[in-house]
Amino acid sequence: MSLASASSALLRTCARQQLPVARAAVSASQQRGVADAAPKSSFDSPFGRTHEHSETTKIPNFSKYASKRSPTTNKVFSYFMAGSMGLVSAVGAKATVQDFLVNMSASADVLAQAKVEVALGSIPEGKNVIIKWRGKPVFIRHRTADEIKEAEEIDISTLRDPQADADRVQKPEWLVMLGVCTHLGCVPIGEAGDFGGWFCPCHGSHYDISGRIRKGPAPLNLEVPQYSFPEEETLVIG
Repeated sequence: MSLASASSALLRTCARQQLPVARAAVSASQQRGVADAAPKSSFDSPFGRTHEHSETTKIPNFSKYASKRSPTTNKVFSYFMAGSMGLVSAVGAKATVQDFLVNMSASADVLAQAKVEVALGSIPEGKNVIIKWRGKPVFIRHRTADEIKEAEEIDISTLRDPQADADRVQKPEWLVMLGVCTHLGCVPIGEAGDFGGWFCPCHGSHYDISGRIRKGPAPLNLEVPQYSFPEEETLVIG
């Protein structure tokens, strides 16, 4: 082999060994150039920049976000806001509950029918009057002395629904009852029946002059509503 051929072979071997190193150097130089050319953010994060990989224990600094006022002032403001929100919530809850109760309460027409006032001077002795109270008929009987005596002399032990006449009236001459049959809710006829009181033609229930069941399918006496006599000649039902 000649000297020229040996020299050429040696140069080619050296070039092959130096080529990877040169390529790595060029690649690193290009990466540094790209990193330097990238735009930098103006936001200063309290946690540090993203390229600071070595500072893993850096404590964030929030001092520029903290209030410049005194702690007492901040507490007063916080308490004021909490109290204001609580007051507004209480007022809203009160209004909601009040509206709900108003909607659930009785209307004006129902309240108007809650009480009925009757002038007793217009009812002659021995006569019946029927009025409407809460959508139901009410019998008002101005009883005579003979009718009162008859009602009081009945032996209540023989009655289906034992009840003394004195327990059904506040004044003996005035008998006040709901005009609803206790069998199936029919309206009895006054001054009729086998006992001179009321008779239900629907199913044949007979009531005496005190409104007590004496014959027929009705199980109970005619109901006595709540009433009072605020004046001598005035009756208030309800």
